[in-house]
Amino acid sequence: MADGDDQSLSQSIKGRLQEGVQNSVFREKALLDPDTVIDEDRIVGRDEQLDDIITYLRPALQGNRPPNMLLYGPSGTGKSLIINAVCQQVLELATAQGDRLGFIEVNCQTIKSHDRAVYRLVESAAAEAGVEVGVPESGISTDQKLTRFYEILTNNFDSVIIILDEVDLLVGRQRDPNDEPAHSKLLYQLSRASQLGRIEGHVSVAALTNDPRFMEDLDGRAESSFNPQDVVFSDYDANQLQAILERRRDAYQEGVLEDGIIPLSAAFAAQDHGDARKAIDLFRKAGEIADRQGTGTICEADVRDAQKEAERDRTLTQMQGLSAQKKLSLYATAVVPVHAQRTLDAVPSTVAYRVYQYLTDLLDTDEKSRDSYLRYMNEAETYNFVVSEKRGRGYGSGVHKEYTFVDDPSVVAETLEDDIRLEAAEHEEDLIRSVVDAQVADFFEEE
Repeated sequence: MADGDDQSLSQSIKGRLQEGVQNSVFREKALLDPDTVIDEDRIVGRDEQLDDIITYLRPALQGNRPPNMLLYGPSGTGKSLIINAVCQQVLELATAQGDRLGFIEVNCQTIKSHDRAVYRLVESAAAEAGVEVGVPESGISTDQKLTRFYEILTNNFDSVIIILDEVDLLVGRQRDPNDEPAHSKLLYQLSRASQLGRIEGHVSVAALTNDPRFMEDLDGRAESSFNPQDVVFSDYDANQLQAILERRRDAYQEGVLEDGIIPLSAAFAAQDHGDARKAIDLFRKAGEIADRQGTGTICEADVRDAQKEAERDRTLTQMQGLSAQKKLSLYATAVVPVHAQRTLDAVPSTVAYRVYQYLTDLLDTDEKSRDSYLRYMNEAETYNFVVSEKRGRGYGSGVHKEYTFVDDPSVVAETLEDDIRLEAAEHEEDLIRSVVDAQVADFFEEE
């Protein structure tokens, strides 16, 4: 390619990038990042939890040790949001007073061992203090890393607040069910550090979990030493989710949101256990779709498409544990309500299995027995794709299972069609529709 062509291409790319920025529906997209630490006037429906955490952390500004805390409730109910917002304000006030307060946060979701958790604490403490980590990730004992962690705290802070997010996921390698989980050992060490003389100054731990029975898994010593103040977070309702999104409306340019966008986004998220994180994600995805289409406005269709994208993403993640035969069984079940002419409240297993048989022939793959199909669908139920119910077909006609999809079955079917083994099925949609209709008609005639 000639130099002139290179320059022309470069200018074209730059022009398209700049045009995309200038015409974007977003004004401040960071406000739609669920992990952004937001101003207190954007916090909705958590007054009681906010008051509790402020009360518990206030002693840090008076030279005293705050109590340990356990924040628990379903995912997306504001635990991280509230504790981070309050800690940020405490840190600013403490700094203004000349106090040496440290704020250390570690998310335990991907940490596989107690040793790795301790090293992550060392890294976070070093970053907060602006010093070198001072120990290698491997090649030394966990106790040496813990000693370095305490050393950083002692040398740089008079008081420290440690946040362990998703702490229940820090289990470690338990060879025996009676082994102490890694989070129990870590909570004991951190909550006893001052009393054992491992650190000069105050250490407080805030543990965040989705598990209301978290304390039951702790070793007796850890439970006694940690001894937290509980802060309970319940699901958001649709009105609270709508208020949360209203307070992030300014993430968008003025006038780009059509009427009904925020209520619809909140309603979708309320159906999904009142998860504010998912409501904000959906609200953001709708804007991204509008940007891709270049419409300059966000309409209800963008929200519905965003919901489908979210369901597709969730489906893809869940599918990672399914074999090809299990995917085919799930696909055969999903296409029944998608292609049937009559509305089906649930999918009879008899109909779905006959469609499965047709698909195995179409795709030239092994046909498994009806019992195998039912086992595969049982596993699909554990992945939360479907829920099942047994139904009788009248005297002497036996019992069959019926499946209802948790998400839109068309999304499940479309996602599965992207699997390379199901490409042929995508191109034979009319045939599949006719097979589905025939099997549904036969089923109801038999009744």
